[in-house]
Amino acid sequence: MAGHSGSRRVIYAALAGNLAIALTKFAAAAFTGSSAMLSEGVHSLVDTGNGALLLYGMRRAARPPDRTHPLGHGRELYFWSFIVALLVFALGAGVSFYEGVIHIMAPEPVVNAKVNYTVLGLSFLFEGSSWLVALKEFRQQKGRQGWFQAVRRSKDPSVYTVLFEDSAALLGLIVAFAGILSAELLEIPELDGVGSIGISIILGATAVFLARESKGLLMGEPASPEVQKQVLAIAQEDPAVQRANGILSVHIGPEEIVAGLSIEFEDHLTAPEIEACVERLEARLKKEMPQISRLFVKPQATGTWERRREAMVEASDES
Repeated sequence: MAGHSGSRRVIYAALAGNLAIALTKFAAAAFTGSSAMLSEGVHSLVDTGNGALLLYGMRRAARPPDRTHPLGHGRELYFWSFIVALLVFALGAGVSFYEGVIHIMAPEPVVNAKVNYTVLGLSFLFEGSSWLVALKEFRQQKGRQGWFQAVRRSKDPSVYTVLFEDSAALLGLIVAFAGILSAELLEIPELDGVGSIGISIILGATAVFLARESKGLLMGEPASPEVQKQVLAIAQEDPAVQRANGILSVHIGPEEIVAGLSIEFEDHLTAPEIEACVERLEARLKKEMPQISRLFVKPQATGTWERRREAMVEASDES
């Protein structure tokens, strides 16, 4: 899991900040009676638990293949990322919405609002620091891709999950500040509850986006076109290969790809020579593309591959 060192650094930074912030927000909410501050405390507590779940998922995903999971446990990270999205929606957005409605129906004036402003300012500072760590790591991963394109093509949800959670946290702090300030200046305590509902909307939108991305990874996403082209080029260079027809691939982890190669071998080859070719391909891919964790080779005529590929394209268009 050496490739996850950056991801772990991002999550540890978020964990440390969120835990301290959550405790501070709960204390401020109890002292001032602010609904928005209580919602922010729940938000930070959920983010803390989410960071722990991502670390747990990364540790589980690092386990080697065994008899019950012959392709490895890489998708454990995708599963726990999906659970994180559900928690953001159910606990973060749900509790914030509930608190907002309660405080609109039974409004209570916020007391000692300066305490809230101080806590929100400190929280913004700490959340901003965690956000910068996640942003730096994500920018390194995305390269020249656009932001949303990089998220859609990323196979490692740990970094962008923390980045989006921290972004939602910063927006939530701004909404909480606006709700508390407007409730105090206008003497309309219901606006504090409106701030909580605003926070719930931000968290709900973030959760839906993260759940959608995690669903795609759980269902199985193929390797990038660049990776597929490289695998085919390596196969085509082998003297025993007449034509590398194509590749079917799926990510079972951020750096674990199962690939199935369709190859038309030279007609004169014997079975032992084909076996030797497969061994050469496996050895070269293991050296040059270690992310290909499993390789399956299918001897297949080019025409057969083309017919089956066209059938898959048609099925995809119909869906």
